Amino acid sequence: MRALMRWRGRGESASAVFSRLAGWLVVLLSLLASLTIVFPSVRPVDILGGVGVVSIAAGIAFQTVLGNMFAGIVLLARDRYRLRDQIAVAEHRGTIVAMGLTSTALRTFDGRLVLIPNSVLHSQVVTVQTGFEQVRTSVMMDVDDAVDLRRACRVATEAMGAIPSVAEEPAPQALLTEVGTTTVRIELRFWSGATQLETRAATHEVIAEVLAAFGEQQVATGSDVVVIEPGDRFERVLSGPDRLPGR
Repeated sequence: MRALMRWRGRGESASAVFSRLAGWLVVLLSLLASLTIVFPSVRPVDILGGVGVVSIAAGIAFQTVLGNMFAGIVLLARDRYRLRDQIAVAEHRGTIVAMGLTSTALRTFDGRLVLIPNSVLHSQVVTVQTGFEQVRTSVMMDVDDAVDLRRACRVATEAMGAIPSVAEEPAPQALLTEVGTTTVRIELRFWSGATQLETRAATHEVIAEVLAAFGEQQVATGSDVVVIEPGDRFERVLSGPDRLPGR
């Protein structure tokens, strides 16, 4: 069974679990055959009937455990993610370090071990971050609305294209997305490796290089925070005895 699963291109966990299930099935059939040989009066039908009654009782008593086991079999059969894949489910994000019949072990990005029941993985939305080789990341940056916006986008695109961790294809983009009070927002889009470390490293380099390029090309960044400088009379009103009542 292990050789067959590997030949079909399944993951390590699926091969190990299904080969173990096949071994249990062989042992069970061997025990049933041995009982019928040692005790000729015992018929296989009687044994299967007894096993059925025990299975019903066990199913009621261990409903949660059996639910997780069947969910684990379905997940391993589908083979959507494997060991060392990075996933996100509910509030947990991390790398898969083990996949079993009842639970999946996740090592979070801050080094903690999280055991997730397979029924949760089967019933909730799971995001596989490493499902493809590359992922796209976006960074928002505000520039002064008085600058040449097309030139600012061109400077940002050229700066992102020179970063080794940013993929050449698809090419990075700088798109105008929003108009503020005194600024225009630029969305910096770029593709990088799919792992968490690769996306964070690429984001770090993009922010540093684009800001450096803006400084060299005199592209002013901005903020919608407006600072009002008070005059002498305004300061006297705020601090003097003639200030407004209740202020």
